[in-house]
Amino acid sequence: AKPSLAERARVPHHLLDVVPPDVVYNAGRYSRDARDAAAQIHARRGVVFLTGGTGLYIRAFLEGLIHDGDPDPELRAQLEREAKRAAGEGDPERLYRRLTVLDPEAARRIHPNDLRRTVRALELVTHAGVPASQLRARHHFGDRPFRVLYLVLDPGRDVLDERIDARAEAMISAGLLQECRALRARGYSADLRPMQAIGYRHLMSVVDGQDTLENALVGMRRDTRHFARRQRTWFRSVPDAVWLIPALRRPLQNL
Repeated sequence: AKPSLAERARVPHHLLDVVPPDVVYNAGRYSRDARDAAAQIHARRGVVFLTGGTGLYIRAFLEGLIHDGDPDPELRAQLEREAKRAAGEGDPERLYRRLTVLDPEAARRIHPNDLRRTVRALELVTHAGVPASQLRARHHFGDRPFRVLYLVLDPGRDVLDERIDARAEAMISAGLLQECRALRARGYSADLRPMQAIGYRHLMSVVDGQDTLENALVGMRRDTRHFARRQRTWFRSVPDAVWLIPALRRPLQNL
């Protein structure tokens, strides 16, 4: 739910429209850029509001990331090609099973269908020679320069599902299909990582004539709900988070 130009005119926003879709951008780069923006805000004696729902990026900003060397695009592409080939052969969990052998603890934290995190964990263990779980244990996510109030807004699953359904429809009404057509016309491939995000990947299939808009909307709603479930699971693991019911304006009991 990217803020509108009018909303951005009222309140200064940072790290929007940072790179085009074909430029690699990850949690490590985000952490550096976001901390630079926070330093500028603090220099103006302002208060930083870090908003959004992607737990890894929030953690990267607040606690730092594991220093595991530079990404290996060639290795990653090789693993992704292998995953695609395995899926075509009727064995979509082949890489995940390999991860359960090389790094069982990391595998327990990753859903078997989460190809991106599976590939990243395999990339880590291949480069570092030790499981990603061991790297995390050494790091302890202890790079914590900020004093933080961590708030989780939770309207409840039923209300959230209703809002997700409405938001998916509103995104299409607001022009998501036209945006995807424009991106394709500018030469951006559906295989680019940003184009794999929820909404974009569904509508790119419509642009390419592989799906209908009706089916795409169903898929957007379904996949957003699944993502929201994973978000709630992630935030439950944050020990100092304060959970709020927005309508009641009061904290929940610790979950």
